[in-house]
Amino acid sequence: MAETELDAPVMKAEKQPPAPRWLSKEWKHLNKNRELLLLAMPGILFKFVIAYIPMIGLILAYKYFRYDQGIFGSKWVGFNNFEFLFKAQDAIRIIRNTLLYNISYIVLGTVAALLLALLLNELNGRLIKIYQTTMFLPYFISFVLVGYITNAFLDHKGGYLNTIIGWFGFEPHKWYLETTPWIFILPLVALWKGIGFSTLVYYAGITGINTDYYEAARLDGASRIQMMWRITLPLLKPLVIILFILGLGNIFRGDFGLHYFVPNNVGPNFPTTDIIDTYVYRALTKLGDINSAAAVGFLQSVVGLITVVSANFLVRRADKDNALF
Repeated sequence: MAETELDAPVMKAEKQPPAPRWLSKEWKHLNKNRELLLLAMPGILFKFVIAYIPMIGLILAYKYFRYDQGIFGSKWVGFNNFEFLFKAQDAIRIIRNTLLYNISYIVLGTVAALLLALLLNELNGRLIKIYQTTMFLPYFISFVLVGYITNAFLDHKGGYLNTIIGWFGFEPHKWYLETTPWIFILPLVALWKGIGFSTLVYYAGITGINTDYYEAARLDGASRIQMMWRITLPLLKPLVIILFILGLGNIFRGDFGLHYFVPNNVGPNFPTTDIIDTYVYRALTKLGDINSAAAVGFLQSVVGLITVVSANFLVRRADKDNALF
């Protein structure tokens, strides 16, 4: 007897393999926060276009670039372009200046910002707003304008500082033609310009500390100094460590605006003002050596990455909770 359609075996539909658990979890997370992602999308696209797409140009560090052949058609030269920095006549000087200045900026900026944040915490509400605005304004000023302000103080003819010196019967000082004063001038200018932002970061960290700690310490008879030393600074320790690690990421990359516009790019003060970035800029503008400039920039980024990872590793070994990652 022939089989009927009802007697035929029912073919079961093949089951699709389930999606990986992590993928499903991430999709739920993205779907839950889709409004926040839409708000962040312009910033993400800006960062992608400005910071990530240009990374294709890193291959110039390994090529002898020719305009007629283009980036991808130019000849590969391996690590020859990296020899530019280390074979330069002033290599030791510019590397030394870059490292020492950056270390001084990090240490001096951290200590000064912490001190000012602690002092701000002792003021009343109205004075805090005035001081915050006053300290934060220089952060928005470009280094071109900072260079003019510095020149107003240091100009050998009509500078404010030389005018004050003249009141005491001394001859005008030619600051731009000397080397030693810039060891102190540059850190002071960097501190004046960036102290407002750093102070507000630490002050925000202080305002986030639970006030119950201070109330308990006050009941135990602790003074303001003791509360700063025993409560505020220990609780700010993670924030200080994170900012310090991030600062080390630029240990091999100098502040071009500070070291180019403030000393006015004057040759006699190069021994104490010249850094890697200004040296490479002059080589690029005079020689047009795009390959070496790309190689130095890539090297600075690699050194910064190694420094951050190494510093975080050491912090993680000492105190896992205070590590950046």
